[in-house]
Amino acid sequence: MNITLNNGIQMPALGFGVFQSAPEETVDAVSAALETGYRLIDTAAAYGNEREVGEAIRRVGIARDDVFIETKVWISDYGYDETLHAFEKSTGKLGVDQLDLLILHQALPTRFDLTVGAYKALEALLADGRVRAIGVSNFMLDHLARLSEETSIVPAVNQIEVHPYFQQRAVQQADAAAGTVTQAWSPIGGITVYRPNGASAFDDETLKVIGAAHGKSPAQVMLRWHLQQGRSALPKSVRPARIQENFDVFDFELSADELASIDALDTEVRRGPEPEDVTLETFGREIPEA
Repeated sequence: MNITLNNGIQMPALGFGVFQSAPEETVDAVSAALETGYRLIDTAAAYGNEREVGEAIRRVGIARDDVFIETKVWISDYGYDETLHAFEKSTGKLGVDQLDLLILHQALPTRFDLTVGAYKALEALLADGRVRAIGVSNFMLDHLARLSEETSIVPAVNQIEVHPYFQQRAVQQADAAAGTVTQAWSPIGGITVYRPNGASAFDDETLKVIGAAHGKSPAQVMLRWHLQQGRSALPKSVRPARIQENFDVFDFELSADELASIDALDTEVRRGPEPEDVTLETFGREIPEA
């Protein structure tokens, strides 16, 4: 299942994420994902595992054109020239000449001038054919509006926290109105497990009942919910059985009532960092050279 981005590029709807995957686990996890059938791999400079993602792609031996590689520029490398160099660092680690999708990891509200410079660098990379599509991550309504005022190209993707317990509907609506695909990180609510003082989406009775009706797990139900509502989703795991389970979501369909009951689970409580709290002082880190 593919999603057509606003520049006509085809992107697999279901991808594989490697956030918090240790480098020593990443090669095996990405290899297992590719062997399972995933063709979108999402990484980031800040994850520290781009090199291992590239190694896994080469190890499995899938043609470069058959794998959609997405990575992110970290805030420490924002600014026009800095972001051009960040591209060189990422492609050097991944071992590729071109990226399918390059996005800005955070909005960096306190230095939005650097954010704009970084995005203009993405526009230049797109014009040069060094990236096939560009986008953003964790951009809220005001960030999207400010960006549109100072740049020319509408983001192809906005990767944000979306799962049944936190749906960010206003941001999703703004994305859709602009022609931007919403891409869900923590799509099966994994962040609800390792954040304290919150219920786990995996234990939700509504999701369990829907899953039982289809012979599927709550995780599979959540992924199907994303896909049927037009989102891209990026589940992650380092366990081969779970990697395969998360990909086995194309042989059933949720009813309108089932989709509505999942929509009703929204608590409007963010589990990831508040976008406004991301500053160079608190989150800045040096991204090593390739």
